[in-house]
Amino acid sequence: MRIALFSDIHANLPAFEAFLTDLGSRKVDAVYCLGDMIGYNIWPNEVIAQIRNRGIATLAGNHDQKIKGHAYELVSSDNRAYLNTLPAHIRLEYSNVNIVLAHGSIRSINEYVLEDLDESYVLGMMSEAKADVLCVGHSHLPYHRIIGEKHVVNIGSVGKPKDGNPDGCYVLLTIEDSIKVEFIRFAYDIERAANAVEASPLPDELADRLRKAY
Repeated sequence: MRIALFSDIHANLPAFEAFLTDLGSRKVDAVYCLGDMIGYNIWPNEVIAQIRNRGIATLAGNHDQKIKGHAYELVSSDNRAYLNTLPAHIRLEYSNVNIVLAHGSIRSINEYVLEDLDESYVLGMMSEAKADVLCVGHSHLPYHRIIGEKHVVNIGSVGKPKDGNPDGCYVLLTIEDSIKVEFIRFAYDIERAANAVEASPLPDELADRLRKAY
């Protein structure tokens, strides 16, 4: 079983289109979005439309719940209603491997599960959720951490990386005899996305963050 996991598009249509092109070149059995489709750029409705039209199973991110501010007021009433239906978690089981998908953490949509988070805390959270593999987004900082037989994966960000590499990021998770995590980086038209921010009422700093990935 090969699963594509992506998150944190943040209304960045050029990045999302490049992601879809890259994904189309790979063989996957399922695709999941871990939330934050909106915020920080001007194309929330276009991104949501693509996800809805493709029937991609999607979680709610913390930004998907926001309503105040220019980036959030762009969302159509129909898409806002869709966002309000999204779950906090998705649970999967393949080959007796229990996988939990969350935006922030199992416990909170706003919690950061960073790579250096206390090991006992992480194991406690995973035990609580009965998870062998926990996949999250939210921090935009990709990593794969193995604690004993448990796997914790931050799948990175399609539309707003923060790890110093401005290329978009997503994960291919393969469940066979072992668990394999592959980080996929892809280039996109960053200037198109940054220029859109600068031509909008959004803060220009957001354009700089796209260019420099911080």
